[in-house]
Amino acid sequence: MSGLPNDEDANQFMYERYVSSGGFGRAPVNESDLAPRLVILRDLVRRFFPADRNAFILDLGCGYGVLLLAARREGYVQLSGVDGSAEQVAIAHRLGITEVRQGNLFAEIEQTAADVLDVVVTYDVIEHLKKQDLLRLVAEVRRVLKPNGRWIIHAPNAESPFFGRIRYGDFTHELAFTQQSLGAVLRAGGFGQVECFEDEPVVHGLKSAVRWMFWNLLRAGLRFFIAVETGETAAGIYSQNLTAVARKL
Repeated sequence: MSGLPNDEDANQFMYERYVSSGGFGRAPVNESDLAPRLVILRDLVRRFFPADRNAFILDLGCGYGVLLLAARREGYVQLSGVDGSAEQVAIAHRLGITEVRQGNLFAEIEQTAADVLDVVVTYDVIEHLKKQDLLRLVAEVRRVLKPNGRWIIHAPNAESPFFGRIRYGDFTHELAFTQQSLGAVLRAGGFGQVECFEDEPVVHGLKSAVRWMFWNLLRAGLRFFIAVETGETAAGIYSQNLTAVARKL
C-alpha cells in the first residue's frame, strides 16, 4: 500500500493534485476561460466589497485568483491571495494574476497583525475544514479584521435540496452549512452582524435573465413546500451555495 496517504494527509494529498486530478473541470489556459466565473465574482465584489478602493483585502484559499482579478478590474489595489495548491498558483501566475502566492491558510493569517485588514474572503474554503479548525479560523479572522471589517464567505448550503452536489462534489469537503448554523458559529466567535444571501443567477444577458426568471419560479415552489411541511413562512436560502457577510463590530 505504499504511496497512499495516511489519515492525516489525505486532503493534502488531493490539494497537491487539485488540477491534475481532473476532478474540477479543465484548467484555464487563457483569460477567456475565466469569463464565466468573472461574471459571478465581479457581482460579488460589487455587492459586498467596501466602497474604498484602497481597502486591504486578503483572499484565503484563492485558487487561480479569479476573485482578485475581478477586484483589480473594479479598481481595488491592496489585494493579496494565498493558496496551498502549487498547481493553482502556477496557473494564476501564468494568467498574470500576480497577487496570488503559495502558502498555508493558517500560517498566513496567524502571522498577520491584528486589526489591519478591511476584508477577508474565503470563497469555497471553510467547507474543507474540520469543525475545530473552523473555530480556530473564526477567531483568527476576527483578530486580523479592523473594526467594522467584513468576512465574506461562500460555502455549500445544506438547506438546498441539491446541496449534495456541492458537499460531495469534492473529496476534500468536510462540512456544509445552513444560514442558521453558519450564523451561529460566527456570532459565537464574536462577529456582531451576519447576513446570508442566496446564489441566484447573475443577469448579464438574455440567457442568464431566463435562468433568473425560472430560478425565482422554482424558489417559490420550494418555499411553498417548506411552508406546507413545517408551517414556516420565513424566507429560506435554497441555492446550492450561499454567501455570508460577517462584520466585526
